[in-house]
Amino acid sequence: MTDALSAAANLYEQAAAQLDLAAQHCRVAAAHLRDREVPRGAAHAWAAHGHDRNARALLDDAARRHAGSLPQR
Repeated sequence: MTDALSAAANLYEQAAAQLDLAAQHCRVAAAHLRDREVPRGAAHAWAAHGHDRNARALLDDAARRHAGSLPQR
């Protein structure tokens, strides 16, 4: 695998890890909210949002790199 492909694969692995963490926090937030533990639920919901933003930032960076590597017409 070329260095560029390896770097791209790593980026997508990092984004997937962030999305996995976001999903875990969503599940915990749901459980806390069902138990009427609003502050704890809100904290996990906010953490889920942060992990989602991290994943989006990684994917946005990948998209910008891809856009910059395409030949101009």
